[in-house]
Amino acid sequence: MLVAEAPTIALRDEGLSPRGNVNRNLSPAELYERTLRLGTGRLAHGGGLVTVTAPHTGRSPNDRFIVRESGCSGLIDWGDVNAPIGEDSYALLRTGIIKRLNGSSELYVRDARAGADPRYSVNVRVISESPWHDLFARNMFLRLGPGEDAGFDPDFIVYHAPSMQADPRRHGTNSGAFIVVNFTERVVLVGGTAYAGEIKKSIFSALNFMLPARGVLPMHCSANIGAAGDTALFFGLSGTGKTTLSADPARGLIGDDEHGWSDDGVFNFEGGCYAKTIRLSPDGEPDIYRATRMFGTILENVVLDEDSREIDYDSARITENTRASYPIHYIENAVPSGQGGHPDNVVFLTADAFGVLPPISRLTTDQAMYHFLSGYTAKVAGTERGVTEPRAAFSACFGAPFLPQHPGVYAKLLGEKIRRHGSRVWLVNTGWTGGRYGVGTRMKLGYTRAMLEAALNGDLEDAPRTVDPVFGLHVPTRVPGVPDSVLLPRGTWADGAAYDGAAAELAAMFKRNFERFAGGTSEGVRTAGPG
Repeated sequence: MLVAEAPTIALRDEGLSPRGNVNRNLSPAELYERTLRLGTGRLAHGGGLVTVTAPHTGRSPNDRFIVRESGCSGLIDWGDVNAPIGEDSYALLRTGIIKRLNGSSELYVRDARAGADPRYSVNVRVISESPWHDLFARNMFLRLGPGEDAGFDPDFIVYHAPSMQADPRRHGTNSGAFIVVNFTERVVLVGGTAYAGEIKKSIFSALNFMLPARGVLPMHCSANIGAAGDTALFFGLSGTGKTTLSADPARGLIGDDEHGWSDDGVFNFEGGCYAKTIRLSPDGEPDIYRATRMFGTILENVVLDEDSREIDYDSARITENTRASYPIHYIENAVPSGQGGHPDNVVFLTADAFGVLPPISRLTTDQAMYHFLSGYTAKVAGTERGVTEPRAAFSACFGAPFLPQHPGVYAKLLGEKIRRHGSRVWLVNTGWTGGRYGVGTRMKLGYTRAMLEAALNGDLEDAPRTVDPVFGLHVPTRVPGVPDSVLLPRGTWADGAAYDGAAAELAAMFKRNFERFAGGTSEGVRTAGPG
């Protein structure tokens, strides 16, 4: 076996004494070779590395735990999202995963950073038994510069052993998979699942826990910047168009998923993108499509043509959640620094399958905090087993699964920053118009792009507005490039009474969902929702 050129490293401080080789910061080419040799990946036409993570083809929220210990327990918002695990169970899992890693014939160590602003970045060390997961960490975190690996001191360590299965009776887990975070020890344990997203999301959760105390708002959003230096944020749950709409060729991409907002502006947490690829096309999302056909890109759970090795982007044979992981510089207009100024515009994206929210509306600061805490979108028939009609989905701060602290902590920070920096906040409905799902049609992407362009360019500042009678939203009645008839949703329905019923139905859902936040918010925020 050839000796890797990358320096090896002793792992005594991490509690490891591995019997096999320790490979540190290997190049993508070396990691490709090792993955192909192990048979855990295949080459796609164009150069991507195809991997399969089944049976876990997405995050495992029921297998995610936070260690309940005295140092941090008082700050955690315990519940279904942040499930506790005892210190004894954690100790058993940590001992088991270290034993598994020690017994591996090869270990892969990736030293990197999370946070493009050096004042708030954390050093991350990922120790894995899998070479392609090491490549994933290289793609997704910020890569070290020449010589920066010397004397590297990790702030957070991820122990990653997909081959290790937990024993629920012995370890206190719900299944063989486990993602366990210990905020005091600054350790993450990942086992029993090969889904690579658990690596990046565990560190995102760590930043969500650490940064609010320093006045930094961690955000599950994309960000871009215009030619005039104006920064925009795009919040949105799955299916709302967050990645599509932030990937604007006329604006530089700061990042597509995780950011912080400090006293100095916005900064990306990551060094890469983790884009969905289902039904990806060169016409719809050319930058992402091009990145999926580049060497160094990991393609999770996509289906290959056995003869040509071409990717079938339309196939969901393995999962709908097909993904591509690639360095952000694979996007041509990516911002090298990963930083931008204070946002001039903040956009909340929702795909309203009830067809009653306006396609664009301006929010007051209180309304912004209300809708941030609500984090609304809608699931439609076919997206999940048992969903036969539109169903409201609320995820606080547009990222509830990654918030260790109470959502009110993040909403308060958002409100303070919006007031201080005068950011304009918009609610944009990329969902249905002219009727609910099954009756109406999806809002035309061209119209949504025109509305966003007008909002970001300031063209809607003097536009006439009206107030939506149900939701209290300030709705522009004239937008360049968009028919006036599209802007007021009730007028797009053939049956006005049916619209009124659907609007009342959704408004009641908003009210019921917000009851859990009402006690910790001001009267202005409590009354900023539907009347």
